Amino acid sequence: MASEGAPSQPQPLWFLLVLALASAGGAVSYVPFLTVLLPVRISEIAQGENVASLAYVTFAGAIVASLANIAFGWLSDRTGTRRAWIAAGLALSTGLLVVAGKAGSVSGLILAVMAWQVGLNMMLGPIAAWAGDCVPDQQKGLLGGLFSFAPALGALLGAVVTVPGMIADGNRPLVVALVSAAMVLPALLLGAGRKQPALMVPDFEPLPRSRNDSPLHSRSAIVRMWLARLLVQIAEASLFAFLLFWLASLSPRFDQSFSARLFTLVLWIAVPLALFVGRWSDRAGRPIMPLAATAALSSVGLAMMAAIDGEEAAIAGYLLFGTASTIFLALHSGQTLRVLPRPQHRGRDLGLFNLTNTIPSLIFPWFTLLLVPVFGYAGLFALLAALAALAAVLLAGISRRA
Repeated sequence: MASEGAPSQPQPLWFLLVLALASAGGAVSYVPFLTVLLPVRISEIAQGENVASLAYVTFAGAIVASLANIAFGWLSDRTGTRRAWIAAGLALSTGLLVVAGKAGSVSGLILAVMAWQVGLNMMLGPIAAWAGDCVPDQQKGLLGGLFSFAPALGALLGAVVTVPGMIADGNRPLVVALVSAAMVLPALLLGAGRKQPALMVPDFEPLPRSRNDSPLHSRSAIVRMWLARLLVQIAEASLFAFLLFWLASLSPRFDQSFSARLFTLVLWIAVPLALFVGRWSDRAGRPIMPLAATAALSSVGLAMMAAIDGEEAAIAGYLLFGTASTIFLALHSGQTLRVLPRPQHRGRDLGLFNLTNTIPSLIFPWFTLLLVPVFGYAGLFALLAALAALAAVLLAGISRRA
């Protein structure tokens, strides 16, 4: 592997922090917008067609995001620069977020969101690839732990901007855009000259199907990592979308406010644990074992939710699932950089991995429609538990040799 051809130097902690802050800047942009501001805007302009309009906007945005992430990752590979694409994407996404917040029709909102997704992924794709250019393998666990701050900060900003009376409704997209820009700019301003030559050497050797001497650098490892993330993301996306409905089915006490507090609690429990586990994986030289373990714990949490009737036990199951899956997704983002085989195609390949974030939104609604009316939420959670368990098995096959 190219990264093994010459020694690479550890990056200072401040640089890992500004990289993680830049990645979180993307989440701070899309989490409040997609979960709060966009539904509110649709309710204002859709004239009673809220659900259908939100579905159209979300579907179109997901398709564009998938294609744009691959395209701009590939372009940043071809041009040999990341920071210029990040800067251009930041400027474009910041402006278009404000435009989308002022759209006066559903069709105009769809076009604005599609354009915003282009700018957002022009920024996010190269940020992830830039991390792979700069951060050596021995720090990728810590980097993944730092990535866990992204969804927590996104949820926090969503809660802040919607506090009644704090920010005028029309100014909320602008505030979100400015906060996002402030989080990305430090990496752009301070990150010059941080690429590691040892991580950038092109590799043109045929990729083996599997390797016992270096099990992370094989087609089998890449496929297993991709499938495992997809399976866990399907479960995570399903709970993200239907958490409120499931809680309401348990008890009328569990309202929207309780759902938001529970979701935020999960994220802030997961952050310090992800940092600890990620740092441990670096020191122990076991990059995949925490992924297999957290996927297994996610399955256990879902099984508890499916099998237990009591409210407190069901909430405990969700806390276990939510915490474990959040740690899994954060650490997986860091370790994906370790297994990608071609430095010269890093941006493009990360774009292909990013499909595991968008494909679930096209899959889980069908699971819900097929299972919940017949078997209730227990049937859905049982299936999701099986998917998470399969992810654990796939990763355990790598962990035993890595």
